[in-house]
Amino acid sequence: MKSDLFQRLAAWRQHLHAYPELSCQERATAAFVCEKLAEMGIPFAAGIGGHGVVATLTRGVSNRSAGLRADMDALPVLEAPGRVYGSRNPGVMHACGHDGHTVSLLGAAALLLEDPSWSGTVQCIFQPAEEGLGGAQAMLDDGLLERFPCERIFGYHNWPGLEAGVVMVHGGPVMAAAASFSITLSGVAGHAAMPHDCADPVQGVAHLIIALNAIVARNVDPQEAAVISTCTLKAGEANNLIAPEASLGGTIRALTPKMMHFLQARVREVAQYTARAHDLTARVEITGEVPATINHAAEAALAAQAAADAGLSLRGDMKPSMAGEDFGRFLEVMPGAYAWIGNGASAGLHNEAYDYNDEILPVAARYYAAVARAALA
Repeated sequence: MKSDLFQRLAAWRQHLHAYPELSCQERATAAFVCEKLAEMGIPFAAGIGGHGVVATLTRGVSNRSAGLRADMDALPVLEAPGRVYGSRNPGVMHACGHDGHTVSLLGAAALLLEDPSWSGTVQCIFQPAEEGLGGAQAMLDDGLLERFPCERIFGYHNWPGLEAGVVMVHGGPVMAAAASFSITLSGVAGHAAMPHDCADPVQGVAHLIIALNAIVARNVDPQEAAVISTCTLKAGEANNLIAPEASLGGTIRALTPKMMHFLQARVREVAQYTARAHDLTARVEITGEVPATINHAAEAALAAQAAADAGLSLRGDMKPSMAGEDFGRFLEVMPGAYAWIGNGASAGLHNEAYDYNDEILPVAARYYAAVARAALA
């Protein structure tokens, strides 16, 4: 990559980092993407599935097509102070590197624009609302594939702890299916000095947390990946009052649809049985499910070979992550592959001290362009 392009990409990335926007609010980010595409003379359409943008590059006579996807949204995280280009939107931060993903896809578009060696159509998909608000599905529902056809789709996520610039391609599962659960136990309120006259939901919740932990510990094969984590707890307002209800919430994770179905069913069962044992009633809600990101074998092999042919460092030996990623929505409806690109020794994702490593922008842009060329070949 030419040094002037790298400098431009780094400046763009730092600009986006300074002005992060939450899921479904990416107006300025999308406008910035459109501005840069227009400067490069690349046709695009905006407002796809919310603030999504799709740029279309076509060259030659081939009818082959491929999609490249990057996410654009930020997180409700207060950034640690001290960074020159730190967030100017208090309480909002690019703590997952979507600023870098967006800019590396712009970089790939620039590389493909200058490269006469390929033929076909590349759809550059800038997706909003990846962080749990269904941006991928929104774009699909808005006719993404009908309006911008692509036979295969590819994406990546920066990965702290993996050597900077190393491309990691899994042969199967990459990221977990994820869903949120909330459980409310309702009972009979009363004076804390007279518990025998009450039905105590706080007592029920205490037992329920232990019971939920036992699902993975005692109902799941130890060689399978599964997570149930309780993360929120709400009950009562006075030290001498047994509350009428108590609630908890958390997340369910698995690497296969079968396991995800089992865990959700078991959470519902355990909540109802525990409530009954304490003379309570249970209301269970499971929402926001995102499917596992599972690479298609042929596309994973293509992505790995493309990275190697582009002279990028390659690994294939890392385990999947139990973090979620709605790229899995795309992989449910078309073949594709998702990679990790090492961010080096940075703070972890969703951390107040995290920052995308600008030094990997050339690698990410070259990776995107390489897999597009390979998919069209």
